[in-house]
Amino acid sequence: MKYLVTDSRDIRYNLALETILMEHADLSEPILYFYINSPCIILGRNQNVYDEVNLDYVKQHNIIVTRRTSGGGAVFDDLGNVSFSFITKDDGNSNGNFAKFTTPVLDALHEMGATKAELVGRNDLQIEGRKFSGNAMRLEHGRMFSHGTLMYDVDLDVISDALTVPKDKIAAKGIKSVHSRVTNLKPYFSPEYQDLTIEQFRDTLAKKILGVADLSQAKAYELDAATKQAVSDLNQRLFSNWDWIYGQSPAAAIQHRQHFTQGTIDFRLQIEGGKITYLKTFGDFFGQANVQEFEKRLLGIRYDRQSVEKALATLDLSAYFGKIPRQAVIDLLLRQE
Repeated sequence: MKYLVTDSRDIRYNLALETILMEHADLSEPILYFYINSPCIILGRNQNVYDEVNLDYVKQHNIIVTRRTSGGGAVFDDLGNVSFSFITKDDGNSNGNFAKFTTPVLDALHEMGATKAELVGRNDLQIEGRKFSGNAMRLEHGRMFSHGTLMYDVDLDVISDALTVPKDKIAAKGIKSVHSRVTNLKPYFSPEYQDLTIEQFRDTLAKKILGVADLSQAKAYELDAATKQAVSDLNQRLFSNWDWIYGQSPAAAIQHRQHFTQGTIDFRLQIEGGKITYLKTFGDFFGQANVQEFEKRLLGIRYDRQSVEKALATLDLSAYFGKIPRQAVIDLLLRQE
């Protein structure tokens, strides 16, 4: 098995590198690939960004949002997390076989003292009922990767603020909050592994999986100039592309209603491809102009604050909503439940 670690802390670049390796690398030997990300949210391929992410919060805190090419749920990463990926040929028996790829990881974690770490359900790694790793796969043309996260010392408080988990998803499992479902590995390790830097944790894990005393003994996978350029191109074309991240979201029906002292506004929206395709406004506000003019101005506009504010920049909202403050109207339109 060959070994590769990237110095990039940008999730978009790191996912692009993983994709290029899966599609084009010499896989006569599998590649074990590790990466560490600055604060980010990675959506599963089929998820709706508007259901999963607190967009106002992530913008305020400079958290990157992107979408991976594999399925599964949304995850939050920061510099306290290590992500791993096994990139290999598909042997015909690997699709959905998360145990195959997580067992070497679990064995390493057990050696570090987290003896109760286990694969639970289809693709989660947990310890004492709390999740510390989500895993996903992608298979194509006889090649594949299986990748996952490992929360060593992640800021758990940010997770519940950044990820907006649907209430029914939590209630159905009898769990009170996102925070209660996740944990870091650090407290479960033996004392000698509890004060590692994130790079030391990554390297310790790699040595145990590869069975070497020093990473200089590992077979390094080298990136040539052409591969680096292909990664950069794919990053811009896909993982940093608004249409891939937001436009891939399935159609979403949204209702935002709020009572103000100056009247009630009730917005009904349909979002498709990340854009407003339907908007109807109800309420008992005291605007004099026809509210349909306001609605038409927003049709086809991206459903994000910058685009909405730009579209409404020259519109006097008091003509439609009376004395309800302009910013309150826009905040309600964009509100995340």
